[in-house]
Amino acid sequence: MSDETGAPSPHLALEHLRLPPHAPGLRIGLFGGTFNPAHDGHRMASLTALRRLQLDRIWWLVTPGNPLKDNAALPSLAQRIRFGRKLADHSKIHVTGIEAMLRTRYTADTLRALKRRCPGVNFVWIMGSDNLASFHRWNEWRTIARMMPMAIIDRPGSTHSAVASPAANWLSRWRISESQGAALALTKPPAWVFLHGRRSELSSTMLREQAERD
Repeated sequence: MSDETGAPSPHLALEHLRLPPHAPGLRIGLFGGTFNPAHDGHRMASLTALRRLQLDRIWWLVTPGNPLKDNAALPSLAQRIRFGRKLADHSKIHVTGIEAMLRTRYTADTLRALKRRCPGVNFVWIMGSDNLASFHRWNEWRTIARMMPMAIIDRPGSTHSAVASPAANWLSRWRISESQGAALALTKPPAWVFLHGRRSELSSTMLREQAERD
C-alpha cells in the first residue's frame, strides 16, 4: 500500500517494487488493475493472451489505487500482491507493485515510465472488454493507444458495449483480426485485437459481495 504522498509502505517487501525480469526483444503483456481480489478470470485472460499473442511473459501491474474508484476499503498492496502470486501460480505471469515505486497514478504515466526503463521490450497493453467500454473516460486514453498495441479480452456482459463504445469507434481503423494476434506485439501502434474464447463469469466485485454476505 502507499500513504497519501504516494510513497510505498515500509511493510511492502522490496521485491514487490522491483521491475520483473525483462530484456530487449521480449514480448511482454501488461495487465493492470487493483486485483481486489485476483481471481481465475484474470488468470484465464492471461493464459489466453500468452497463447494467442505468443507473449513471453505477462506482468500483473497491481495498482496502489484506481483513480476512477473509491479506494477507502482497498486491502493493502502487499496483501493483494501475495494473493495474486498464489493464484497466478505460473512461471510466465509476474505479479508486481511497480507502480508504487514509480509513484504513477494514471496508466499513461505508468506506461511511459516502463517504456523508458525497459528499452527494446515489446509491450502489449491488455484489458478486459468491460474496460474498453469505459476506456474513453480514462486519462489520456488516446495516448495509451498510440503508445503500445492493445489486446482486448472478451468478458461476459460487455462484448457488445465494448465494440460499440466511443473508444472502439475511434480505434476501429486500427483493429487487426484475431488470426493476426501473434504479430500484435511487433505491430506499430495504434493497433489492437479483440480476443474471443473461454470466458470466466467471475469478477472481483462479485467475489467481494459474496465475501460480505458470508
